[in-house]
Amino acid sequence: MISTLLMVAILGLATALFVVSPGERTPAHSEKSKEIFMTPSPDNGIVTIAAHHSVQQTVEKLEGILKTKGVKLFVLVDHSGEAEKVGLKMPPTKLLIFGNPKAGTPLMLASPSMALDLPMKILVWEDTSGKVWISYNSVAYLQARHRLPPDLAPNISVVAALASSAAE
Repeated sequence: MISTLLMVAILGLATALFVVSPGERTPAHSEKSKEIFMTPSPDNGIVTIAAHHSVQQTVEKLEGILKTKGVKLFVLVDHSGEAEKVGLKMPPTKLLIFGNPKAGTPLMLASPSMALDLPMKILVWEDTSGKVWISYNSVAYLQARHRLPPDLAPNISVVAALASSAAE
């Protein structure tokens, strides 16, 4: 017990010394590098598929599909546009946040934590080689994360169909 307390105290002291030490730390993106690079992620619940159009064309296609299906586009976040406004360079990157209360409400009733992932999101982005990608949370990931019953899977599986249609 005493040795455990002593180790915790030593670790706490070492952490405190590191935090307050005056050494130079390199920020995640230094002032020298004004470009932020994005690459496809390993399996982490995110599905990433290749798109066959520019970011703007893919976003416009998604907007049209959403409108046709009666799904509300709540907001379009232009991450690269906002980065440019503060002097940073970033490949085209846009996030569509959309949903339908008729589909989303039963999900949140079954699992209130689902509100953390609703409305649904699709990210359209370009990598450093100019390839365009579409990313979204996988249905299986959302089901497991929020312990959703299988009968509610269709309420969120629409995201995969939307992404596939927009990628063509």
